Formats: sequence, C-alpha cells, structure tokens
Amino acid sequence: MRRWLTLSAAFSFILFLYFPEASYGVSPPITLLRSRKFAEEPPKILSNQELWFNQTLDHYSPYDHRQFQQRYYEFLDYFRIPDGPIFLIICGEGPCGGIVNDYIAVLAKKFGAAMVTLEHRYYGKSSPFKSLATENLKYLSSKQALNDLAAFRQYYQDSLNVKLNRTKVESSWFFFGGSYSGALSAWFRLKYPHLTCGSLASSAVVQAVFDFTEFDQQIGESAGPECKAVLQETTQLIEQKLAINGRSLKASFGAADLDIDGDFMYFVADAAVIAFQYGNPDRLCKPLVEAKNGGEDLVDAYSKYVKEYYIETFGTNVQIYDQEFLKRTDVNDDSSARLWWFQVCTEVAYFQVAPSNDSVRSSIVDTKYHLDLCKNVFGHGVFPEVDATNLYYGGTKIAGSKIIFTNGSQDPWRHASKQTSSPEADMPSYLITCHNCGHCTDMRGCPQSPLVIEGNEQNCTSPDAVRKVRQKIVEHMDLWLSQCQDTGRSFF
Repeated sequence: MRRWLTLSAAFSFILFLYFPEASYGVSPPITLLRSRKFAEEPPKILSNQELWFNQTLDHYSPYDHRQFQQRYYEFLDYFRIPDGPIFLIICGEGPCGGIVNDYIAVLAKKFGAAMVTLEHRYYGKSSPFKSLATENLKYLSSKQALNDLAAFRQYYQDSLNVKLNRTKVESSWFFFGGSYSGALSAWFRLKYPHLTCGSLASSAVVQAVFDFTEFDQQIGESAGPECKAVLQETTQLIEQKLAINGRSLKASFGAADLDIDGDFMYFVADAAVIAFQYGNPDRLCKPLVEAKNGGEDLVDAYSKYVKEYYIETFGTNVQIYDQEFLKRTDVNDDSSARLWWFQVCTEVAYFQVAPSNDSVRSSIVDTKYHLDLCKNVFGHGVFPEVDATNLYYGGTKIAGSKIIFTNGSQDPWRHASKQTSSPEADMPSYLITCHNCGHCTDMRGCPQSPLVIEGNEQNCTSPDAVRKVRQKIVEHMDLWLSQCQDTGRSFF
C-alpha cells in the first residue's frame, strides 16, 4: 500500500494507502489508494513546495533517451550541516503531496537529517504520457521505479554538494517506505546496497501473491469471533438482496453506478477492510454488533457505516471500483486506481479472494473476477507474473541486509510481508501487537488515518508496544548510520 497504501486486493491494496496526497505506499488496491479528503495541512505537512527532476523514461534501453518530469519535495529544517544524513521517503501508488509530519520527522530531528521524497513514476503529476492507454503503461513497474530512485539519489547528492560548496562527498542515506513503497524500500537496499546505509520497510508487501486468501482470514481474526460472525451474516444477506433487487441494494450503499456485481461486492468488502487496516476496528464492529443484538437490519446498519465512514469520512470515490471508470485513459485525479491495477495485473496480483471456508468476503470476489478485470480493463495478454516477481526480489526470502521490517498485528497485508527476522543478515522483523495496530503503525501511530502529528502512539491500545519497536528502529538506524560514517561513504 500518504495515505500510504487502499485498493483491497489490487485495490484494497495500497495502498497502501498511505494516505491522500502524501502517500507512502500500499493499501489494498483499493485499499491501497489514498483518500483525498485526508489531504493534510500545516502543521501536518512539513513541505509541499514542488521541485522537479528530469527522469529517464526507460532505464533498460541504451537507445531510448526520452525523459519526463518527476516531482519531489525536500525539508531541510532539521538538517545538520555539513554531515547530517539524508532520509529518502519513497512515495507509493498515489499522488505525493509533500513531506508529512509523521514519525519519520521525529527521526529526522533526532538524527539531524534532511528529508526528501520522490513521487512514483506515472502517479500524481509525474506522468510521462498524457494518455494512460495500456501501451503507454509499459514503463510502469517496480523495477523502473527502483532505477528512478537510484538516479534521483545521485542527482540530489550532487545538487546538495553544490549547495554546500563541496565535491565528491557522499552523505549517509537511509530509505523509508510503507506498504508498496515499503517493499520498494526493502528492494532498493537489496538491489542497491551501495547507495543506502539501510532501509525501513514498514508493512512492506515484499511477497507477490496470486490468490491472497490470508488477507480475508486476517480480517476475520482481527474482527474477533463476535464481529466476524456478524460480518459473515451481513455478507450473506447482501448477496441475497443482490440477487433479488441489485439495483435498489446498490443505490442504498451509494454505489448505484457499479453495474458489475463483483465490483460492488469488492467495494463492500473493502469498506470493512479499511477499519482493521487503518486502526479503526470499533468504527465498524461496534455499530454492527449493536444492530445484531438489537434485532435491527444488518444490511441497513452496514450501508450506514459504508456511506458515513468509508465514503464520507474516509473519502472513498466509489468510481474507482467501476471497471468502466478504470478503462479511462485520461490523466485525472483518480488515475491512481487504473495505474495500481496495472501493477497488480502485471507484477504482484494480491488477489484478495474469498477462502473456500469461513470467508468474510463474498465468494463472488474470486480469482476469475480479478483475471476478468485485468483483461477487461487492460486487454488480452495482461497477467500478473507473480513467480517472476518473487524470483527477482526473493519474496519473504529476500537476501538483503540492514532492512528493518515492521508490521501491525491487525493488518491483513502483513501476510505478504517478511514476518521472521534474519539476524545473520541484519534484517530484523517486528510485529506491533494491539487492538488497533494496523498498516504502518510505526510511522503513523493509531489510527493511521487521519494523520496523527508526529505519529503519536498515545491512541494505540498498547502505546508501549509501539514505543518498544520504535526504540529498536532507532537502535538499528544509529548503528547502521554510524557504520556508514565510519567508512566515509554510503556503501560498505
């Protein structure tokens, strides 16, 4: 998945949502996308002054010298001149609106770091083309994005040296990302260990997954027995009403334009996902359980939650679930949905399908639904090369070093992340356990949306659990940055 990564499976993903306009990464595909209603304003945004960099379009062709303008931001207020480190915050699958005041800012203060963030190619204002037709998306991939980061890192290092009137100096760099951009952070350290002292991979979805049944299973586990049972009953009732009078049912959810039943049921499932993914479980479970115990209509209670929280408060645009809308090739404010689905349909899948037994989401949202969407939206021949992606990066067996993996206990995306430490390679993995610890809790605190200034952990049901992991992050960073400084360069 600053809304850092929400598209549920390819959406719920994603994305994750870090969150609107200032995004780190994945949520679900839809759950990955960020909601514009959460666009932060000062003091939540540290810098939103747009800067631009001429980026290479195709890093793998020696003959294609085309470039495009890539947007980035910098914040130097905490920078310790002349030897402070540089923190590169990777923006993920959504528009990047600036540098936000979350826990990375706290770390920047502590270490005297400059903060810089680069918008992901194609997203936001960093689109190489005016049309997002499938043939123009051939350069949209994680591999190209990693090369973007390497090229930008060298550009920024050189420009900083000019500002400081110095030559051939290599700062100590540290990379950060959450959700999909968390995976990019880990993958960058894997592929370019000489260009960064280490990486923080928060809720990093490093394992591409074809049928991601563990996602739904985690939703049931995070909900707890009582809420899970009510959610399952609600899904069954919605399916029944969909078969009888689908048009009326969809209208009651504010989703009358979702003609394809699978699109509607994906939307319905994602609405529940975001409550657990972003640390707001009680916003969903409390009214549903009360409705069940009070003998009220569960579908009405759920549609009320969807309209008041998922659409109004969280800011979801129902259109991004509509396959006809996803076919649009013009660059618009909601292009991120089409772009992320392309990455899902070509690289990582994360198909959030219903398990064969004990599912929370509808069985309508199955593998065929996802594959049909890929073909319908992008044309024949588009298929997620999951095995190739995991062979290239290593999946959860990633063979990198000096990468910190963190996950929240209630986050369904953690099952695509590395949850086991590899001490011999300096790749620790930490699980933050609490009732409302979700996606990127270490960066955002609780809940993850809307943004809590400096990622304050006070609203987490177990603040100590967050503090302990954050202390471990500081210890690893302190060691790895000092090792960089000892060598006088950012690689070793």
